[in-house]
Amino acid sequence: MAKNSLGREIPAQWRGRTLDPYVDPWNKKPEVLRATRPLVRRSPGDSKLLPSLRAALDKCELRNGMNISTHHHLRNGDLLLNLLVKELDAMGLRDMGIASSSVHAVHAEIIPYIRKGVITRIETGVNGLIGEMVSKGELKCDIIVRSHGGRARSLVTGEVEVDAAFIAAPCCDITGNMNGVHGPSACGSLGYAYTDARYAKKVIAVTDNLVRYPAAPISISQSDVDYVVQIESLGDPRKIVSTTTRITRDPAGLLIAKYAAEVIEASGLLKDGFSFQTGAGGTSLAVADNIRRKMTEGHIKGSFGCGGITGYFVDMLEQGYFETLFDVQCFDLKAVDSIRRNAGHREISADLYASPFNRGSVVNMLDCVILGATEVDVNFNVNVNTESSGYLLHNTGGHCDTAAGAKLAIVVAPSIRGRLPIVRDAVTTVTTPGETVDVIVTERGICLAEKHADLRRELIRRNLPVKDIHQFHEEITQITGTPRPVEFEDDIVALIEYRDGSIIDVVRRVRE
Repeated sequence: MAKNSLGREIPAQWRGRTLDPYVDPWNKKPEVLRATRPLVRRSPGDSKLLPSLRAALDKCELRNGMNISTHHHLRNGDLLLNLLVKELDAMGLRDMGIASSSVHAVHAEIIPYIRKGVITRIETGVNGLIGEMVSKGELKCDIIVRSHGGRARSLVTGEVEVDAAFIAAPCCDITGNMNGVHGPSACGSLGYAYTDARYAKKVIAVTDNLVRYPAAPISISQSDVDYVVQIESLGDPRKIVSTTTRITRDPAGLLIAKYAAEVIEASGLLKDGFSFQTGAGGTSLAVADNIRRKMTEGHIKGSFGCGGITGYFVDMLEQGYFETLFDVQCFDLKAVDSIRRNAGHREISADLYASPFNRGSVVNMLDCVILGATEVDVNFNVNVNTESSGYLLHNTGGHCDTAAGAKLAIVVAPSIRGRLPIVRDAVTTVTTPGETVDVIVTERGICLAEKHADLRRELIRRNLPVKDIHQFHEEITQITGTPRPVEFEDDIVALIEYRDGSIIDVVRRVRE
């Protein structure tokens, strides 16, 4: 075991892979040039259309130990991954890996197939029961949690090889031209699937809406697609919405939002050309609402909003607060409708959005991002992967990507959650390093990183409750008491990979 720069113990190797401990957000450089995929030739009259998923799997010549991928734009409405894993089992395949953009609660259906050894590893983040069971030692499945930018990086560099990518295509023609804006399963942006389409060895478009050639608009083109399969249903787009997408009415959440908006205004970033990202939670949307009001008062026109797009950001686009929305994922059906009809609502790939290893990603142009947390610590490190139980329950998303890129990364969270303090001596799991986090905002106070002395003085001048994070930690623990630490076994069940591929932390099996 060795310690990374945050003092976290990292094994030299894990499941045969040599690990690179995290050093800092900008230290690691690309070690390979670029992944490639085989070239093929299609002659006029050649058909890509296949009768079933099984036929497509046969065409891909999958063998034990290979990786498949899907995307998660339908989130908890997705049916495709579950169908594929059942077919893998029926074919007798074992030791397969899932390299999808995310695994959600709906995919708990694959648990019996993990037990059978059909699936033995997940090369992405997990949300829900699978991560919990792995954390308890009830399920054996190696997990590497990657951010959205980190996953795109791993495919582009070839660190993760996808042998067959199955892209849920809400609208598709017989050659594989596809989009996500038409059809009964319309999910909007297909941003996470772009990188799979470019770098997977085989690419299969799976659709429940086969249309006459050419499908338009074209998000992913026929030149990247090997086969096309039509099935009855890709899933339920109503279940894209997995959290609230309404502004909170909770008084504490509204106060947090007010403070966060004051921080942004005091930073000097809120001016013409302002760029912004926030999540879909009620408090995050309340921050956006406060910012909209300040933009109205100051006659400010922003440049872009980005990330996972909600209906609230659509309203800001249509009302002229932003010129462009960069959308890697639609978070609700209003956003799905908008990307179909608004020229300023632009679909982008996860690589363009957040990869650290390209010639410049969108997150590097962000002025401000609003982020959540399950825990933060006195060194501003943030945990979004594990809960107070120690169970791995959440994906990283774009958390560490946007924190690294934005000029101002603000974490908003209640000071106490479930009778536990949000600020700890040390977080259970490091997702995002404190070096990239600027401000912690709670309803009881605002904590700033030392590098923001000028901003601290301005907030104090505005009579806002600025507090030293160590003092704030003591103040809250006097109310809650010091939480009993979670006890872990030595067994490592998951790696938390930083966006550059280094290992920022590990998740160990919880001692029951």
